[in-house]
Amino acid sequence: MKPDLSRIGNASLTGKIMEAGPAASFIQDGMVVASSGFTKSGDSKAVLLALSERAEFDPLQITLITGASLGQQTDARLATAGAVSLRLPFQADPVMRTLINEGQLMYIDENLGETAAHLKTGIFGDIDIAIIEASSIKADGSIVPTTSVGNSAVFAALAKQIIVEINLAVPSDIEGIHDIFLSGNFPDKAVTPITSTGQRVGRGSIPCNPDKIIGIVFTDKKDSPADILAPDKTTVQIASYILDFLGSEVRAGRLSNSLLPLQAGIGKVANAVLQGFAESDFEHLTIYSEVLQDSTFDLFDADKLDFASGSSITVSETCYQRIFQNWGKYKDKILLRPQDITNSAEVISRLGVIAINTALECDIYGNVNSSHISGTHIMNGIGGSADFAQNSYLSIFVTESTCKGKTISRIVPMVPHVDHSEHDVDILVTEHGLADLRGLAPRQKAEAILKNCVHPEYRDMLQEYFTEACTRGGQTPHVLEKAFNWYQNLRLTGSMKRHHKFQEPSPDLS
Repeated sequence: MKPDLSRIGNASLTGKIMEAGPAASFIQDGMVVASSGFTKSGDSKAVLLALSERAEFDPLQITLITGASLGQQTDARLATAGAVSLRLPFQADPVMRTLINEGQLMYIDENLGETAAHLKTGIFGDIDIAIIEASSIKADGSIVPTTSVGNSAVFAALAKQIIVEINLAVPSDIEGIHDIFLSGNFPDKAVTPITSTGQRVGRGSIPCNPDKIIGIVFTDKKDSPADILAPDKTTVQIASYILDFLGSEVRAGRLSNSLLPLQAGIGKVANAVLQGFAESDFEHLTIYSEVLQDSTFDLFDADKLDFASGSSITVSETCYQRIFQNWGKYKDKILLRPQDITNSAEVISRLGVIAINTALECDIYGNVNSSHISGTHIMNGIGGSADFAQNSYLSIFVTESTCKGKTISRIVPMVPHVDHSEHDVDILVTEHGLADLRGLAPRQKAEAILKNCVHPEYRDMLQEYFTEACTRGGQTPHVLEKAFNWYQNLRLTGSMKRHHKFQEPSPDLS
């Protein structure tokens, strides 16, 4: 590919331009490699793929650290080539997921807001090489990111060497939407002085010592598109319950008609909920989140949203085209920040974020499993949901009440894996209703969830369990020898329902 030298503001770096293959050759067996990328956006689109090709005939294994999931099927290609021994802090690839669950690839699933601090304290060892996608390099060597920031700022600060991928598919005038604030490390960690969603507190590029840059690779490839499903009857119903609830909070005087900054996790349910605001009476909304999805730009176009702060722009192909064909319309309404800032407990708490995240399943007391199928098999990971659930003004979890043809209930007696305890869950919503768990004792929470959220085909089973549990006593009553019977039914018969005839087991809650 012909380089565009106007994208390199430091003339001393032009001699480091190379193809992806030679750049990947810097990576050696056993290295810790960090790559930009957050939910398929702003990720390495050449060097890591070149590494996967090389690993097929020249075996090697690396520790791979990113912001979140990668696009371009990079995780799948690396996993298939056996090039990754340890992956963190988040992935969403089915091929890699299979190897993780088979125990062939180690995976650390952690809160996305914590990775930067762990890197600074050396828990994962030194970063040997960082690969960072950029729209340009400035004269001082600093890097202007593309459609995500993620952990790139901490990678650039800590890596021994850096490879920059300059992506010509991203217009150079994307510069200006990034807010790079470096908070430092304990015990001298700085206060993050964000007091409003649109407030800029950092600089527009990632500081980088140009002497650390060992290679510059030019690419011309768009981000992998997000898999955005259109709202359906179920997700629209869930959205309507949330909008009605928030309206009641306004009428009660606890919120204004502009609410508080919104956060929504990735996925069809959370995206549909945000889209529901476009037809609501709420106005002058703001978003303080990790991922800016299609719904973010739908709300801009509906004149409902004033400003959005995130760590990445992760959208469908049609939305991607709409954004950059009308870039001037959106540019001044967006900021992309490092993920330790978007997910900062300090900032989330100060702004009073309303967090809307997706649960794989929930139990009758409000404990949520966001990451593990049947308690053992990782789906994607916890992501940043705990960062927001633990620190938000309102923590809302959404899920469909059943899946797999109603053979699986997403409301169970006891979740076999807990990502979010009942203490961090304020509101639970399914297509059957909304349970407001605030101010309730455990038994009262169970009654609210049974009444409002459970699918009718499972309500009697859950009520029977809860009634028996209450005869045993306890602050949080359970029948421990029966708590996981539903999963045993699923494994043996393919359904959580009692007296279900045998069929091939299908323990997939996705």
